[in-house]
Amino acid sequence: MHLVLGPLAALIAGILILIMPRLLNYIVATYLVLTGLVGLFPVLMDGPMGP
Repeated sequence: MHLVLGPLAALIAGILILIMPRLLNYIVATYLVLTGLVGLFPVLMDGPMGP
């Protein structure tokens, strides 16, 4: 069984936001930080051996 991480994370985040709306700030901040890190350091997504 192959799961894609993005849609699963979005589903969980959406449910948590519906339950506790104050989490929205933390979820958005986490997303922005992770996106920024991946943009600055694309090597992190390639793994130790590279593409």
